[in-house]
Amino acid sequence: MRHKLPPAARRVLDKLTSRSARLSMLTVVLMFAAWEFVTATGLANKLFLPAPETVWQAFLKAVNKGYQGNTLQVHVGISLLRILAAFFAAVVVGVPLGILMGLSKDARALLNPIIEFYRPLPPLGLYTLLVMWLGIGEESKFALLFLAGLPGIIITTTQAIWNIEPIYARAAQALGARPKDLIWHVYLPAAGPTILAGMRISLGFIYTVLVAAEIVAATAGIGWMIWDAAKFLLSDVVIMGLIVLGLTGVGLDMAMRQIGRWLMPWDAKLKS
Repeated sequence: MRHKLPPAARRVLDKLTSRSARLSMLTVVLMFAAWEFVTATGLANKLFLPAPETVWQAFLKAVNKGYQGNTLQVHVGISLLRILAAFFAAVVVGVPLGILMGLSKDARALLNPIIEFYRPLPPLGLYTLLVMWLGIGEESKFALLFLAGLPGIIITTTQAIWNIEPIYARAAQALGARPKDLIWHVYLPAAGPTILAGMRISLGFIYTVLVAAEIVAATAGIGWMIWDAAKFLLSDVVIMGLIVLGLTGVGLDMAMRQIGRWLMPWDAKLKS
């Protein structure tokens, strides 16, 4: 019956039944079993670690009745809008800068000190300055998420371009390729998988600072919901929010991998 399925459906089925998928599922089952065990036996205080069924009830309540005036769908949607807007801007700015720095030593010498200076700055420390400059509205939140995702994209793109063998560019130039042709037909195809990896890492960085971006003057968002629930020791809502945040992050990462397969079908690693 498997051979009658469409190729795309057959690939999905093969992945779901693979050894790696079974091991991953085993890990998830063991984690939930341990969680259920420590709460059922009283090893953990249910005030700080509620049982899985309690967290599930909090999820259903947030979906149907909402939390602090908005449903869970609204909170997730607002956060995803902030994340995707900042990520898209980081890609639009970071990839061209990375290409420029990878091709030009002068550009790398000029821009690298700025990137390396602010890259390790703690998000909350940086956020205080952004709030002073841009206010407590969406502008400062966008700026913080954008700055969190930008360095990873620039650094990986720069390294990817720098590692390309010069012989490929010289061969293309010998065939009449112009600088624009080199970028689209030599540099980006060769560096694409590494750039995609940097984009995935940068998206993770953006997720790590989401809560920091939403704790100041926000009234909605999954990060704000987690922060607000923690103030009232609503651990079931906190854990539920963290699980939802993690699952949305996994979903976005899978979507990026799929986009990479479409744009770079020649890369065998993306097919795994």
